[in-house]
Amino acid sequence: MSSTARAQFIRFAIDSGILRFGSFRTKAGRMSPYFFNAGLFHDGAMLGRIAGFYADTLAAAERDAGLGYDLLFGPAYKGITLASATAVALAQRGRNVGFAYNRKEAKDHGEGGTLVGAPLAGRVVIVDDVISAGTSVRESVELIRGAGAEPVAVLIALDRQERGGTAEAPTERSAVQEVQALYGIPVFSIASLADVLEFLESDQGGSSGLASWRAEVAAYRARYGVAAGD
Repeated sequence: MSSTARAQFIRFAIDSGILRFGSFRTKAGRMSPYFFNAGLFHDGAMLGRIAGFYADTLAAAERDAGLGYDLLFGPAYKGITLASATAVALAQRGRNVGFAYNRKEAKDHGEGGTLVGAPLAGRVVIVDDVISAGTSVRESVELIRGAGAEPVAVLIALDRQERGGTAEAPTERSAVQEVQALYGIPVFSIASLADVLEFLESDQGGSSGLASWRAEVAAYRARYGVAAGD
């Protein structure tokens, strides 16, 4: 997507309370000056808006990167809502695709199993909120390949562009880069930490009273960040 569209997404995330600034402890034990919580997309208007951003990002990947896909897959739990909402947004844009998702526990009655929705077949895009440890992506890739389908990309809301590991022992690559290296599939994001920092450094960020967070976010990225494309 264009830089303007990415800025619009960040503005929306801030206004919705999904992207917040303060002092937050991450799973890696780091103190982060920002926090992105896609679980707060909890009403119809917000979900419809975020689904539109996902759909537009996927359309851009199809147009600019030659991504071809037949199906969306949403890992339990957040990915279920995001994949289904993105399928609706794509249909509204004239691109009707199926979606599927998994259960955490296999159902032992009815149709049974752990998979729900359209049959897993063809080229599949995994839709989730962020990639932290890469666990949901690994499980999704195994399910998709186990069904005889092909995972071709991962679509997320925000790429934190942050090294993995712990605060004391960070890895050289981010979780997104690890996924791309391990499975040989690209990861597309609506926006990245670089976009957040650019937003804070712009007039849009300053006029919103967020300018005070520029230095802290920049310092955090300098300490734990990876360069885009590394």
